[in-house]
Amino acid sequence: MQNFKQSLIEFWKDEEGLTTVEYAIAGSLVGAAVVGAFTSLGTKVTASITSMTTAIKS
Repeated sequence: MQNFKQSLIEFWKDEEGLTTVEYAIAGSLVGAAVVGAFTSLGTKVTASITSMTTAIKS
């Protein structure tokens, strides 16, 4: 029983899992920033292509 209690205490004090959660949050934030950047870039590229095709048709 003492071994189980000691294992439970060590598991409770172990902070390695927090590092994994921190990496997951950081990865999510980076992913959101990339999606936002590509969405904005896509909108600007679409506007540029539309402008060029309008100029070519004229």
